[in-house]
Amino acid sequence: MNNNPALTFTDRGIYCAAGDFYIDPWRPVDKALITHGHADHARSGHRSYLATHAALPVMRHRLGEITAQGVSFGETLAIGGALVSFHPAGHVPGSAQIRVEVAGEVWVASGDYKTENDGLTEAFEPQRCHHFITESTFGLPVFHWQPQSAVAADVNRWWSACAAAGKTAFLGAYALGKAQRLMHMLDPEIGPILTHGAVEATNVVLRGQGMDLPDTIPVTPQTDPKAYAGALVLAPPSALGSKWARKFGPQESAFASGWMQLRGVRRRRAGDRGFVISDHADWNGLLDTIKLTEAENIYVTHGYTDIFTRYLNENGWNAQVVPTEFEGETLDTEGIE
Repeated sequence: MNNNPALTFTDRGIYCAAGDFYIDPWRPVDKALITHGHADHARSGHRSYLATHAALPVMRHRLGEITAQGVSFGETLAIGGALVSFHPAGHVPGSAQIRVEVAGEVWVASGDYKTENDGLTEAFEPQRCHHFITESTFGLPVFHWQPQSAVAADVNRWWSACAAAGKTAFLGAYALGKAQRLMHMLDPEIGPILTHGAVEATNVVLRGQGMDLPDTIPVTPQTDPKAYAGALVLAPPSALGSKWARKFGPQESAFASGWMQLRGVRRRRAGDRGFVISDHADWNGLLDTIKLTEAENIYVTHGYTDIFTRYLNENGWNAQVVPTEFEGETLDTEGIE
C-alpha cells in the first residue's frame, strides 16, 4: 500500500493532498468536489464547489448562492498535482463518479451509483482504477432489482385499479431523481399526474436545463381534488397520510424504494403498497461494478459495510470499511433522495 495515497479519509471527508480538495465533504472546506446534489453529499458552507454542469442547477436550488464551477463528463482538469475527471454514476441526473489520478495512482470515488440505465439519468460508466470507493446501501444478497419495465407495469396496474375504484393514488418518492424516474414510468393515459411542491420545484429546475419530463400539475392550496378524477400524486414520503394528502378523499398510498424488498419494512412503512425500485445498485450491481473496475483495493462506505466488506475479503478482494456521514436511501424522513 502506498504510504502517501492520492486520497485519504479524514473527519471532514475524502481528501486529496496533491490537489488540496475534498470529495463530498461533510464539514466546511475551501474546495469541494461534489458527486451529486443529494443533501448528504452536497452540503452548504464550502468556499467553492466543483460538480458536473448537469448537477449544478439542483445544487444551486438547494444550497442557495454558492461559488461553483461546472465540468463536463469525461473532461480532465489539473488541480494542483492531481488529474480529475467526472464520469456518469447513473444515480440521479448529473450524478458522477470522481476519478483522481496522482503520479499514476488512480482512485475512483463513486458517490452513489446505479447500474441499470433508467432512460433519464446519464448511464453508468465503470472506471478502471487501482482503488475504488463504493457505497453498500443495499449490500446484501437479498437485494435484487427487477427490470424497470416490470416495476413500471406493476405501478401502472395499481394506479389503474385505484382510478377504477374512484381513489387517488399517492406514490411516495424522493424529490430529486426517484420522482422524475417514476414520471417516465407512468402511463399518462390512466389519468393526470399531480405533484407535491417539493417534487415540482425540482421538476422546474430540471426542465429549465432541458430535461424532457412528462406534464405534471402542481398541487396548490387552491387545487380542487374533485377536478382530477383518477389522478396519481407524486409526493415526498413524509406527505403520505398527512393532512395535506387527506383532502383528496378516498385514496391508496404506496412507497417506491429498494427497502420494499424487505417484507417487514413493507408491512411497517409502505402504506397500501410497496414497489421495489432504487437509484442505488443492488447486490449484483455492486459486485459487477467492483469486478469491472479491476481495483486492487476496495473501500466500503455507507450501508451494510461490515457484511459487504467481509464478503469481499472472503472472495479475493482487499477491502476495508471507511466510516462516512453519507446516508444512502432512507425511509425515516422526507429523505435526501
